[in-house]
Amino acid sequence: MISVLIVDDDPFIRESLKLIIGMDPEVEVTATAAHGAEAMELMGNGLTIHVVLMDIRMPICDGVEGTRLIRDHYPDVRVLMLTTFDDDDYIVEALQNGASGYLLKNIPPDRIIQGIKTVHDGNMLIHPDIARKLTGMLRPTTTSPLAWQPPELEQYGLTPAEKNIVALISDGLSNKEIAGHLFLSEGTIKNYVTEILSKLNLRDRTQIAIFYLKKVNGTLGNKS
Repeated sequence: MISVLIVDDDPFIRESLKLIIGMDPEVEVTATAAHGAEAMELMGNGLTIHVVLMDIRMPICDGVEGTRLIRDHYPDVRVLMLTTFDDDDYIVEALQNGASGYLLKNIPPDRIIQGIKTVHDGNMLIHPDIARKLTGMLRPTTTSPLAWQPPELEQYGLTPAEKNIVALISDGLSNKEIAGHLFLSEGTIKNYVTEILSKLNLRDRTQIAIFYLKKVNGTLGNKS
């Protein structure tokens, strides 16, 4: 059973989500909270939670800060952001603070339940509309993706060519465009992408981009 904590300042939305999630026998709403600080208090009292369904705009402690607090103290807990706002800055901050996914509130109920199960299984979940905007959003605009590589990439055993391809994927280039950029065949690039997915234990190109962008932003402050 997946234990869920709903965090939203609107009591109607909290109860609606509780009813929706309760339709699935594999998911249980263990508690609800009105803001991030209240969620932390509940979890600090020994509440076992697997997934936090977190609104992003709330008084007292919003979803961005709530995500940071929860992930700092409970790194095994997954946080799935749920909002009506398609706000670039909030998306970036939520992902940087450790959110496992981001959905819009207007999606069908079954998609919310599936999203909870997806992040519980350790996967990232980004709404398609948001995924298309992520490319280039987190990457530093003052440097080329090939100009600097986060030192954290070293631990994954990526070759220099694979690192370049990861950076180019994060910059929004297709396999065909990457092939032209590196003077390789499109088939060769596809093979590289397959190998990269295997080494990073990721599922698709979107996850590659998010992985790289988070690494870049996590190390920019230490860059000399």
